[in-house]
Amino acid sequence: MSAQPLASHQVDHEGFEIHITAAPIEESATRYTYTAYICHPGANPAKPGQTVPYHANGEETFRTEQDAIEEAAHIGRSIIDGTHPDLSVLSLVTHGF
Repeated sequence: MSAQPLASHQVDHEGFEIHITAAPIEESATRYTYTAYICHPGANPAKPGQTVPYHANGEETFRTEQDAIEEAAHIGRSIIDGTHPDLSVLSLVTHGF
């Protein structure tokens, strides 16, 4: 049986796109995690410097796929708004695409 491709979700915020992929954790079909990135509309995520990638930290897991998506969107908004302690979209703003 082949695995289904994971759905990607997009959230627009302040002129940026947040792209989120939530996935079940391999050891548990009842917990989820996420990977995500921020970019300008029309950016090519395969090109270096066109995205700000991020993911759930360490042991952080979520009860549902929707919970993982909501947390990833919340973190993405904080990165865009400049309130995240470690990540910023400054490189996207200063270098453009």
